[in-house]
Amino acid sequence: MASSPRSPRDLLTPAALHILLSLAGRDLHGYGIKQDVEARTDGALNLGPGTLYEAIHRMEADEWIQEVDSEGDARKRVYRITSEGSAILQEELRRLDGIVRYARAERLLPEVEH
Repeated sequence: MASSPRSPRDLLTPAALHILLSLAGRDLHGYGIKQDVEARTDGALNLGPGTLYEAIHRMEADEWIQEVDSEGDARKRVYRITSEGSAILQEELRRLDGIVRYARAERLLPEVEH
């Protein structure tokens, strides 16, 4: 029996979500992505090289991100989110927002003061 095609949600790991978040505002090379994720999560998520580059290669193959010109430094691979990647990121952020709104409405998560 043939397996059904996997949806983007099946492929969106925590590492992939954080990579998309890192690339949503700017182009970055792999180490820049790693640093951005660690800073955003206060060190709670440390993407090792295997996890980071496996996710990057899969996301390139799925056309969520693409390699762009690294402005003269051929040793650095710089990545940019694609329109497909942006759409997947927005869909996931809406889904997570719905979960948080539900948790707050049920008083499972306190309101956060800004």
